[in-house]
Amino acid sequence: MKKMPIPHLLNAAFLFCIILTSGCSKNNADLKYEYNKETATACSYPDASFAVISDTHIYDSSLGSSGAAFEKVMNSDQKLLLNSIDLLDYAIRDIIASGVRFVLISGDLTKDGELINHRILANKLRRFNNAGINVYVVPGNHDINNHSAFSYEGDNTASVPSINADDFAEIYADFGFNTALMRDDNSLSYVVEPIEGLWLLCIDSCRYRENAPDKKEIVSGKISQKTADWIAAVLQAAAGQNKAVMAMLHHGIVEHWKGQARLHPDYLINDYAGFGKFLASWNVRLAFTGHYHAQDISLAQFGDKHIYDIQTGSLVTTPCPIRYINIQDNVMQIRTETIADKIYPNTDFVDNARTFVKRTIMYEAMRALKKYKVSDKDADYIANAVGDAFVAHYDGDENPNLRPSFDASKLGLWGHFIYYHQKYVLDGLWTDLPPADNNVSLGL
Repeated sequence: MKKMPIPHLLNAAFLFCIILTSGCSKNNADLKYEYNKETATACSYPDASFAVISDTHIYDSSLGSSGAAFEKVMNSDQKLLLNSIDLLDYAIRDIIASGVRFVLISGDLTKDGELINHRILANKLRRFNNAGINVYVVPGNHDINNHSAFSYEGDNTASVPSINADDFAEIYADFGFNTALMRDDNSLSYVVEPIEGLWLLCIDSCRYRENAPDKKEIVSGKISQKTADWIAAVLQAAAGQNKAVMAMLHHGIVEHWKGQARLHPDYLINDYAGFGKFLASWNVRLAFTGHYHAQDISLAQFGDKHIYDIQTGSLVTTPCPIRYINIQDNVMQIRTETIADKIYPNTDFVDNARTFVKRTIMYEAMRALKKYKVSDKDADYIANAVGDAFVAHYDGDENPNLRPSFDASKLGLWGHFIYYHQKYVLDGLWTDLPPADNNVSLGL
């Protein structure tokens, strides 16, 4: 084998440093949490039945459904935008028929915070209220002060009206804010009591105040010290009143695969380990999250305390899931219903949707690999494996026995080098951390 020339070795070393640091961010664990130091036994969760959906990304096709500008958006995202309203309508019918008491929606309600899409969603959600089912929402990074709220025509985009934080609270007044027991003055966080004895802590973890014109919305999440103090006061009040508490927020608080914090730190709340420990110290054992578009449940243990991060996949990314939760005798049963395989009977929609999602993942992987000067042949081979891994993770309950074989010997020297140092992504995605993701019974 030929030796690599010195200039290529230097280039390789430089890119190696980029690879090792890509995706990483400073932890910035600068918040002071008021941990609960009491040793009293946690109160039991009351019996409850509810549904969870996430990342609905509602999009009205009147904003555009064809042309180069719209196709560029579709090719770089895993969202079935043009089916978003049909998927929501199906989910609403299914949830109403299930007989649950309430519904959680953990953020990214719209494509990019467009006023028209927020109004469409709010009108749809009133069908739950009419059926006697309460709905509680939190914002996602796409929903507020988003300067990517566009319409699409041909090669062109045009700005359309979007919303601010006050608008969000007004539009979704009937979906949590009007019935709040307490609201945070410094964010859109609030607390409700959906059933007697159970408090739902709805946490606004988004950074929309920092969004700037001509830039994409900030994806990462964090809370301020004032909001952390407000949460501590809420949890202290809950403990004093013997209320069980579960949380809902957009960003994850537990890694959902080993390496997620390295590759995609923006999908976990800042200082996720410290924040998870803070909630767990106050006996919050359940957190319902979204953002990553994957079906996954992960457990974090902090001494004798623990918390489950129950992440729900996007309603517009296959398999388009709904979670059904039933708590009885302090045991939580989780059942998952998928929509992509049912919404359009006797069609090939689900196969086409999975192909679309894999293709968009491969597109993004190819772009990243080309930045590292990987050859077209090697980039295509690696990107195909990345696509398979993410589709499996989106489905949940990843089965390593179904992992397609990968022959690294087919790669060139540089492609093999890049693959070797990014292999942790494939290995992590194909390793399902306990517990099960879709259908499981968890003792609380």
